[in-house]
Amino acid sequence: MAKRANGEGSITRHPKSGLFMGRAYVTTTSGIRKRVTVYGKTRDDVREKIVELQAQDSKGIPTPDTNMRLEEYLTYWLATVVRLHRRPKTVQGYESVVRVHLIPGLGKKKIRTLRAAEVRTWLQRVAAECQCCKHGWDSARQEPKCCAAGECCRTVLSRRMVQSIHAVLRNALQNAVREELIVRNVAQLVQVPTPAYGIGKGLTVPQARLLLAEAEKDRLYALYALALVMGLRCGELLGLRWESIDLDRGALMVEASLQRVGGALALVLPKTEHSIRSLPLPPLVLRALKAHQQRQDVEREAFDGRPREEGAEAPAWNSRGLVFTTREGTPIEPDNLRRSWYPLRRRLGLDLRFHDLRHTCVTLLLDEGVPPHIVRQIAGHSDIGVTMKVYAHASLDEQRRALNALGERLG
Repeated sequence: MAKRANGEGSITRHPKSGLFMGRAYVTTTSGIRKRVTVYGKTRDDVREKIVELQAQDSKGIPTPDTNMRLEEYLTYWLATVVRLHRRPKTVQGYESVVRVHLIPGLGKKKIRTLRAAEVRTWLQRVAAECQCCKHGWDSARQEPKCCAAGECCRTVLSRRMVQSIHAVLRNALQNAVREELIVRNVAQLVQVPTPAYGIGKGLTVPQARLLLAEAEKDRLYALYALALVMGLRCGELLGLRWESIDLDRGALMVEASLQRVGGALALVLPKTEHSIRSLPLPPLVLRALKAHQQRQDVEREAFDGRPREEGAEAPAWNSRGLVFTTREGTPIEPDNLRRSWYPLRRRLGLDLRFHDLRHTCVTLLLDEGVPPHIVRQIAGHSDIGVTMKVYAHASLDEQRRALNALGERLG
C-alpha cells in the first residue's frame, strides 16, 4: 500500500468501542488547524465523513470545534442576542419556550451533532403529548402512556404553539450558524403543520354606528372610537400619550405600546417598525378626544381633592401623561380593558373580541375602495400580505355582484 500523503487522514479501529475512527487536519472555527476525529460503524462511513470534512475545508468553511450542549447554547443565546435585540414581550415568550419545552426536551443534545430526525421526532412527540397529566411517552405505540390506558383527556398543544417552539429553535440554531458553531441549521430541514388563521368577525356599517352610539355613554368612548375608526391595537391605545397628539392640527403619532413585562406595566416600542406611524384624526375621533380631555381634567381635580391622612404624600396622577387611564390616573391593565368591553358588547348582542374592532376598521376601509397600501399604512402592518390575507375577505353580496357582472359580459 502506498504511503498516505500529509493531511490525507487516517482510519483505524477504536480500541474500546470497536468503531472505526477517522482523523484529519482541518481549520476549525477558532481559527486553529487541528486534527478532528470522526466515528462510524464501517470504514466507508468514516471515509465519507473525512472526505466531507476535507471538502468543506478546501472551500474555506471552518469545522466547528465546540461540544456545547443545546441547553448551554440556548442560555447563551437568550442572554447575548435575544435580550439585546428583541422587544421585551418577545424575550418573555422566547424564554418561556426555552424553559418549558426546548431545554427539557433537547437540552442534553450537543448542537454540533444534533440531527434533523431527532428534532422531527421530538416535535411530533410534543405535538401529541398530553399536557394535562404528563404521564410520559409510550415509544412502542408512539403516544402518551395515559392514552394507551384510556385515561387521557387529550389536551394537547395547539398547532400555533408547536410552530412557535419550532420557530424559536430555528432562530437559535440560525444564530449558531452565523457564529460558525455549527455548519447547518437542522431545524430548517424540519417541517411543522401550518396553523390555520381564522378571519376575525367584523361589524357592518350599521352595527358600527350602533356601537359608537352606545359607547358614547362610556368614559372610554374616545378609546372605542380610535379602535373602530383608526384601527389601533389594544397596547397602542393604552400606551397613547397626550404629547403624541396634536389636537390643533388634528394628528397623532403611534410610537409606544403598553404591555405587561416582567410583572409590571411598561411602555415599549410598537409591534414592528411599520407600527410607528403618524395618522390624521377624523372629525369624529377629534371631537371624542377633546371631550375625553375635559373629562380627564375633571377626574384629576376630583382625585386631587380627596381627603388624605396627615403627612401622607399625594401620589402623582397620570405621571406618564397617558390619554387613557383609570379614575385614579394609573395605566389601564390590558386584561381589564377587555373585561370592560364585555358589558358593552353584551348590551348590543355582539360576539366579538376587542381586537375585532381593529379588524372592522381594516375591512370597512377596503370595502370603501381604499387602496391596500394606504390601509396597510393606517393599520401599521409589516407587510401588505398581512392586510390582504388576514383581513380582506369579500362579503357574499360583493361576490354576487362580481360574478353577476362577469356573467352579464359573457352572456
